[in-house]
Amino acid sequence: MTMRAPALLFLLGCLVVPGGARILGRCEVARKLHEGGLDYFEGYSLANWVCLAYFESKFNPSAVYENEQDDSLGYGLFQIRDNKWCEPGRNLCHVACSELLNPNLKETIKCVKKIVKGKRGLGAWPSWSLLCRYSDTLARWLDGCKL
Repeated sequence: MTMRAPALLFLLGCLVVPGGARILGRCEVARKLHEGGLDYFEGYSLANWVCLAYFESKFNPSAVYENEQDDSLGYGLFQIRDNKWCEPGRNLCHVACSELLNPNLKETIKCVKKIVKGKRGLGAWPSWSLLCRYSDTLARWLDGCKL
């Protein structure tokens, strides 16, 4: 166990399932991302974003996971890493990591827009490159959703 293990256990206990937290439905995620302006933002269809959200957090906006590769924590629906995007010091999204756990997704959407504008685009998330980028079934992520 790393030195961060006690802190991680505390965070998981407090943040992963806060009172009233719940997993969002696929169409609810699609609607919130659509309302937040992500459909074709930087050229990526809404289906790409919904696919990414599923593989990053299983649609759990309150998820906090440890990334052992760089000893960072990932926050929220898109598992935005604290060591670059939301922790004090190198906070490129200008947001507290805890704000990325809000199910309204407003701060999360602002932050992912900054991330995707980078040179790697959605490729900043390895799960998108592996599981969504070349999928010929992306449209299924929006099946039956009224947007």
